[in-house]
Amino acid sequence: MKKSIFAVLTAVALLATSCGMGYGNSGYGNTGYGTTTTSSTGSIIGNVLGSILGNVLLGGYGLDASSLAGNWAYNGASAAFTNQQTLNKAGGVEAANNLINQLAPKFQAAGITKKNTTFKFGADNTFAAQVHGIPFNGTYTFNQTNGEIALKSAAQTLKGNVMKTTNGIALMFDANQMATMLQKVGQVDNATAIEAVKQLAKSSDGARVGFELTK
Repeated sequence: MKKSIFAVLTAVALLATSCGMGYGNSGYGNTGYGTTTTSSTGSIIGNVLGSILGNVLLGGYGLDASSLAGNWAYNGASAAFTNQQTLNKAGGVEAANNLINQLAPKFQAAGITKKNTTFKFGADNTFAAQVHGIPFNGTYTFNQTNGEIALKSAAQTLKGNVMKTTNGIALMFDANQMATMLQKVGQVDNATAIEAVKQLAKSSDGARVGFELTK
């Protein structure tokens, strides 16, 4: 059965900026899911996540191969659950909030930035990326029916999910694949940060974590 990915996705940048933590501005104040103008940070988070949680992301929520092609740069952290049952079991909005809100500082500690983490997807199914400044090139396959993507280089193949977001796309993986992305591909030497990201991905069965990317 094809998995539907339920959005628990948003750039952590909004959450951090709202809290005064300075991780950047994702622009989620007006997402297309409804404008959030509440002064309370908790209410803003609840409104944004609550509206997005009502959407089922089938096949990357309208993302096709032509939309995937192009140059993308890291814009913040993203997270999602793979099915409604998992989402409900995890605790819904509260679990999503906790997961997303913890990812940004972990990626920051791992040294992931907009300048050193980029992806270029070609229309010929080749990709050229850098993760933590380390080149990562090869070919990719993308199934727009279920949003699954496989990045194949000479050293390894990483399988994950990609979907459309308000600001761009989200590229996400399970715990082990995300750890490989950071440690083996990006050669991040901060073992504590990598383990923290891995444990966050494992914190809820079916959770995916990764990068929001913008053009």
